[in-house]
Amino acid sequence: MHRRVTAWAALMVALGVAGATAQTNWPQFRGEAAGVAADDPRLPDTWGPDENLVWEIDIPGQSWSSPIVWDDHVFVVTAAAEGGGDAPLGPVETYRARSLGGSMSAADTMTSDVPLEWMVYAIDLGTGEVRWTRTLESAVPGQPSHQKTRYAAETPVTDGERVYVYLGDIGLFALDFDGDVLWSVPMEWLPRRDWGSATSPVVHDGRVYVVNDNEAQSFVAAYDAATGDELWRTDRDEGSNWATPFVWENDVRSELVTSGRGGVKSYDLDGNLLWELHGMSTLVIPTPFARHGLLYINSGYVADSSRPVYAIRAGASGDITLGEGSTSNDYVVWSHPQLGSYNPSSLVYGDYHYTLLDRGILLCYDARTGREVYPRARITAGTLFTASPWAYNGKIFAMSEDGDTFVIQAGPEFAVLGRNSLNEMSMATPAIADGSLILRTASKLYRIGTTD
Repeated sequence: MHRRVTAWAALMVALGVAGATAQTNWPQFRGEAAGVAADDPRLPDTWGPDENLVWEIDIPGQSWSSPIVWDDHVFVVTAAAEGGGDAPLGPVETYRARSLGGSMSAADTMTSDVPLEWMVYAIDLGTGEVRWTRTLESAVPGQPSHQKTRYAAETPVTDGERVYVYLGDIGLFALDFDGDVLWSVPMEWLPRRDWGSATSPVVHDGRVYVVNDNEAQSFVAAYDAATGDELWRTDRDEGSNWATPFVWENDVRSELVTSGRGGVKSYDLDGNLLWELHGMSTLVIPTPFARHGLLYINSGYVADSSRPVYAIRAGASGDITLGEGSTSNDYVVWSHPQLGSYNPSSLVYGDYHYTLLDRGILLCYDARTGREVYPRARITAGTLFTASPWAYNGKIFAMSEDGDTFVIQAGPEFAVLGRNSLNEMSMATPAIADGSLILRTASKLYRIGTTD
């Protein structure tokens, strides 16, 4: 295990000083505010192999699970070949979604005929030391996987007591902060065309929610966070998807929002359908989120002419699908038929809704009204973007698959302010905590923070 710690980090650990923390936890995919971190002067604008690296460690395997943080614990999941020897991840000729700008296909799948270990890593945030690793399963994979997912694309989630890990047909697991497996639930799962699984779990008020959309029988279910007991399960008329669900706590009620190519469906927290909205693209990856009292829904499969974004107010019931030619109704406050993105989730920062397209284009609209602020603006060419954007300190950050993070001026005028390179492929969305980015590339995990 390779580890590098800067003198600055060692000094902070020795003194027990890290300054006031604007944000200490990042407990799930995209954090608790859909990619927006609390402003903090310690958060970096620039970094690179020799700049603002607090520590770096090697993470084996071929996985794109994003890291999460709780207090001084960093958790990340991977699937690595038993005994090592994983080939490095990187662009390959058959990766059509990357090299040709096309869609997912059978040519983009990868198989493994050697046993893999699905593992959880717990890392000390301050030092980069690996506290423990825990193997959840060791087996030859029962399914091929897509290069966008590999065999551990789902991001874990924590409530500060336990860490919950969902891994498709490997199952759902709960671990304590010492690495002991407290309970596990087996899962049956048959993906479409060997895509692999990528839908992360969510935790809320003592329950873990899982969406299992597959080609046999899709369902959404709730499990007791302390015991793993299944509390309810609702079947879904849906096919395979990668979209993570979202618990929307609004002024009317709390509800579980799910996205799929069959439509958006929102359930109460006992699994009863509240409302639905049809008119999504034929593949759905971005995660729903809320801001300014509105729910934002995004789907943008590149081969479809309809790539919609919807902004929805609370209190809906029944079918709220838009009528032909309509862009709003009683509950859809605004919509746009071609504002959706394929892989990255969209971002609302301040008054603005930003869509990051896979091909390196940013679009900005008024988050409350859907009015165009600026049209398609090119960030860069020659690479794709899979990780979702994030924001802090008046700036937006977008990381390409080449591992280059572009710093973009937030607000009504577009400007690229800089580029930070780590010189390795990445498709994982970072965590932000304690004045630092926790960023994963194909082979490493970094803590990035100002070291002056």
